[in-house]
Parts: sequence; C-alpha cells; structure tokens
Amino acid sequence: MDNPEKPSFFKRLHDRLFPKMPDFFRILADQSVLVSQTTASLVEFMETNDVKLRERIVQDEHDQDVGKVINLQLLNEAFATPMDREDIHRAIVDLDEVVNYCKTTIREMDMLSVTPDQFTLELAMHIKEGAEALAAGFGKLAATPAAAGADADRARKAERRAEKSYRRALAALFKGDDFINMFKRREIYRHLSNAADRIAAASFTLQDIIVKIV
Repeated sequence: MDNPEKPSFFKRLHDRLFPKMPDFFRILADQSVLVSQTTASLVEFMETNDVKLRERIVQDEHDQDVGKVINLQLLNEAFATPMDREDIHRAIVDLDEVVNYCKTTIREMDMLSVTPDQFTLELAMHIKEGAEALAAGFGKLAATPAAAGADADRARKAERRAEKSYRRALAALFKGDDFINMFKRREIYRHLSNAADRIAAASFTLQDIIVKIV
C-alpha cells in the first residue's frame, strides 16, 4: 500500500530534475531593505558619533556578508532564474558593497580618530536616500517592474548629489594647513564617495533588470 505522505516516484523525479526556483525577487528586495537600514544607521552615527551605532554597522556588515554568500550559492545552484543570472549576481554584490563601504568608513574613523562633520553627515544622507530608492525599486520588481524605473533614477540622482558633496568637502578641506587632518579626512570622504558609487552601480543593475523583464 502506498504511503499517502510520501511523494510519488514521478514527483520525486520531477523535483530532482526541476528543483523549485528560489524567489530571487524577494531575495533582492530583502537585501536592499537591509542595506537601507544600515545606511540609516550610518546617518545616525554621523549625527551622534555613538559607538553603539558603529558596532551595529560592523555587525550589519558581517550579517549581510553571510547573506551574500548564501544568496550567491542559491544563484549558483538554481536550475532557472526569473531574470538574467548575471544581473542577479551583480545586484547581490553591488548591494553588499554599499554596506562594506559603510563599515570601512566607520572603522577608519575610529582608527584615525576622525569625528563626524558636516560633510560626512551630508554624504551619509545622500547614500541613505539612494539606498532607500533602491529598496523601493527592488521591492517593485516582482509585481510592478516598470514602476521601479523611477526609483533607479532617484538612486542615481542621490549618487550625483553625493559626488557634489564630496567635491565640496575636498575643496573646504584643502583650504587649511593641517595636512595630517587633511589626509585623514580625505580617506573618510573617499570611502563615503565609494559607497555612493556602489549605489549608482546597483541602480544601473536595477535598470538593466527592468529593461529585460518588462
């Protein structure tokens, strides 16, 4: 007598040949939300210089790095994907690198004894704006992908505002003669600028996905 709880031979064979596809729309949406949360912590840190926020960002980076490895493994093992496999890979890596630069920024601020200033806050706020736009866009891919185009554009505009802030920061920094402070702060500004660059990279990946699935 067949066991009603045991899948049939043909069902087991089908599952082996055509395993269930992971929900990559949800994976990217969830990852982008986590990135936006980390960038919100970055802004709060630049406002308060609270060591607990620094620790939270470091932990976020560790947790999201673990998530990146899991997501890439799911991608490598997936029989099929709902969008271009390379685009999924790029999105996972681009989003992760935003968080990496957030951690690098606050770690080096600690190592170099650099405190937040007007420009680190300004840059962090633009990064947060871009990350929130990405979270909105990736969150729309499954149901309303065409609507995500405006979010990708919003993320790119946030990166451009960050680049303008970065140039203003350097111009103000190099007016003085405290060269040690100049070189320290330039490193911090550069890391924040790199985080904004990864926001832009993720926005281009999001736009590529939209074009291919709409």
